[in-house]
Amino acid sequence: MTARLRAPELAGRGWLNTGGRALSLSELRGRFLLLDFWTFCCANCLHVLDELRPLEEKYADQLTIIGVHSPKFEHETDAGAVTAAVERYDVRHPVLDDPELITWKQYAARAWPTLVLIDPEGYIVAQLSGEGHAHALDALLSELVAEHTQRGTLQAGDDPYVAPAPQPSVLSFPSKAVRLSDGTFLVADASHHSLAHLDSDAETLLRRIGSGDRGLVDGASEVAQFNEPNGLCLLPPEVASWVGYDLVVADTVNHALRGVRLSDGFVQTVAGTGVQWMAGDPFPGDSDPWTPLNSPWDVTWFPGWHEVAVAMAGNHQVWSFDPVTPALSARAGTAHEGLVDGDVRQAWFAQTSGLSADDDTLWLADSETSSLRRIRNGVVHTEVGTGLFDFGFVDGDASEAMLQHPLDVLALPDGSVLIADTYNGAVRRFDPAARTISTLARDLAEPSGLVLDGDTVVVVESAAHRLTRVPLSRDLVQVSGERLQTHRPATGVRAGRLGVRVDFTPPPGQKLDDRYGPSAHLVISSTPAELLVGGAGSGTELVRDVVVSDTVSSGVIHVSARAASCDDGFAEFAACHVHQQDWGIPVIVSAAASATTELTLPLAAH
Repeated sequence: MTARLRAPELAGRGWLNTGGRALSLSELRGRFLLLDFWTFCCANCLHVLDELRPLEEKYADQLTIIGVHSPKFEHETDAGAVTAAVERYDVRHPVLDDPELITWKQYAARAWPTLVLIDPEGYIVAQLSGEGHAHALDALLSELVAEHTQRGTLQAGDDPYVAPAPQPSVLSFPSKAVRLSDGTFLVADASHHSLAHLDSDAETLLRRIGSGDRGLVDGASEVAQFNEPNGLCLLPPEVASWVGYDLVVADTVNHALRGVRLSDGFVQTVAGTGVQWMAGDPFPGDSDPWTPLNSPWDVTWFPGWHEVAVAMAGNHQVWSFDPVTPALSARAGTAHEGLVDGDVRQAWFAQTSGLSADDDTLWLADSETSSLRRIRNGVVHTEVGTGLFDFGFVDGDASEAMLQHPLDVLALPDGSVLIADTYNGAVRRFDPAARTISTLARDLAEPSGLVLDGDTVVVVESAAHRLTRVPLSRDLVQVSGERLQTHRPATGVRAGRLGVRVDFTPPPGQKLDDRYGPSAHLVISSTPAELLVGGAGSGTELVRDVVVSDTVSSGVIHVSARAASCDDGFAEFAACHVHQQDWGIPVIVSAAASATTELTLPLAAH
């Protein structure tokens, strides 16, 4: 940061993980504060929660992390849902609940996640957008801790974190499930970091696969470890017989696929290295399975590929896994976040979290665009949904219908498709022939998984920690609810020239890495495409002018920036890092004198 800026006070609806006590910046003075602006729908925000855990431990005596929950979706403004999310993701620091985005606006945040570092005197010293900044924060803190220790401004203080009382249950935020041939169910018990085998009543626990400890350990059922598993895929019997395991698990936070032998619960890692795929890493192209993955959220067998389809939520793509070869392939998506249809190689997805397949079609729940999409014959098509910031609860014609952050889909034998409309607490039904949406069930607690069981659908009610049966024969209803948009305020811009500037400063001890070409890459586009009549496209400079149309009244400007930095000096094994963030900035084109003439986006400013 070029000037010393006093950190604004923290304001919101209330506090979590403090024992009911409100916190203020003045009482936290003397320690470093790291504000983490996050929202629980966002996979990138969840990555940052895990990235920060080692920093929390390393600087426990000097640093307090405070989460600022800044909602994108309407459901995320619900106080109970925020409390559940803090428990679900094992957040171990204070969290400010800010549904009106008061603190978000005060700190001029523009993206989820955003990190703001405040020094012991109460001044902002760094602002960073996106994930992958743990090494930069470590380097910066190491330098600043020494400086403030010498000056006497760094003082020991009590940790304000107060752990909530545990609530024991058979299931804890289960995510998805499959029905086994004997009528029993296997459930990805995400917050118990294990698989729960339930009897045919969908309630009685028969056994547990995994120790329940967070980790990445292969072996026998009682010693194996998972880390927030989500999707489950039963392999065809002939494939299972060949490879020696029956089930593929999307082990999300381990960034891995795990194979499970159901006869004895033996677990093995079949793809992934346990390390997250990051921007700049190569995509797999019929490669061996030991390639980094990025938050695989769901898996399903797709006969059209004769492979396991993988919803790679963390980098907005669809991959496939061939268990026989074994090999991974990147099948669809550019890794940019958004809603763009067409050829699978050019399509944009947004945190795909649910998959289901029939013979020639792969159905997708694209959660961040609140959309139902499909892949058929190498082409991506959107059936329901319009973009990153549009959502709601509206039935009827598919072109007008609205969802809210769906997490699963289920193709039914009659050709229709069920949707776990998670943040609307509903199960919806899409009729491809009539191209209409209707509602099968409402008032469910964050439904995140769907399983067909005869003439019923078994719904994984994640926030209620249970499985619930819904008869398929139940009368469908038509809901005409609200059409909503993200609470985040739109930015006013003028028609004509608009400057876009991405601020990036390498962390202490590093420099821009241009040994193999330009160290930066910037891609700018818009929705609708007609919003920008000049300046869209890619380039190697982090500053660019775009031209805003005078015939489009509103839309979203998409900015994707990447910068590479390496350790300074002449070390033989210098560590290099790629920093990347995608911004989707809603704008209103206005002739008002106060309209913004430049968008400044902090990739890493300090």
